[in-house]
Amino acid sequence: MGNIVVFGAGGTAGFQITQEAFHRGHRVTAAVRRPEATSYLPAGVQVVTGDATSERSVRELAPEADALVVAIGGGERSLWLDAARTLVSAVRETPNPPRIIHLGGGATLCTPRGGRFLDEPDFPQEYRDAALGQADALAYYRSAADGVRWTYVSPPPLEFHPGARTGHYRTGGDHPVTDHEGRSVLSYQDMAVAIVDEIENPRHENTRFTAAY
Repeated sequence: MGNIVVFGAGGTAGFQITQEAFHRGHRVTAAVRRPEATSYLPAGVQVVTGDATSERSVRELAPEADALVVAIGGGERSLWLDAARTLVSAVRETPNPPRIIHLGGGATLCTPRGGRFLDEPDFPQEYRDAALGQADALAYYRSAADGVRWTYVSPPPLEFHPGARTGHYRTGGDHPVTDHEGRSVLSYQDMAVAIVDEIENPRHENTRFTAAY
């Protein structure tokens, strides 16, 4: 099994990814800013102080990793681009470089009219900086990550929340995956399934994919 480092393992999405990977038998390292606050992580997960925007931190963890998962949030707009730049730079200097799996934003997906959800006039202002930050990271991977294996993963643009783990989902590209009612829905638990599936069986290297039921 692989060695997976999860940056942001203490958050809602990061916890689910950490738990999913660990229970499948992978060696998981939870890279968090406050290790003392992660007692809820599964016993057996290695917890270290780590920061996806710190090149020193990433360089310390990358050599032993098969995949570096970015599941961070809660910062200013620059956070996600800073993380993307840091990981790409560090991975380029790492022998046997790991893949980067970046859990990005659903608002970067395209509407039926072709524009992005974040550019819609009714997009909530309080989420705009985060959405723009994730869009900056996606643009960076697409334009400046030559020679690095990366995958950017977008959840549904609206209905992404904790729920049940079904183990089922469908994937798409730059447009949301919708059901017969036009809804795009996915639980955090099944997003974790989709991400660990992608680590185990790469199907979307150097591109973005989305998932929903």
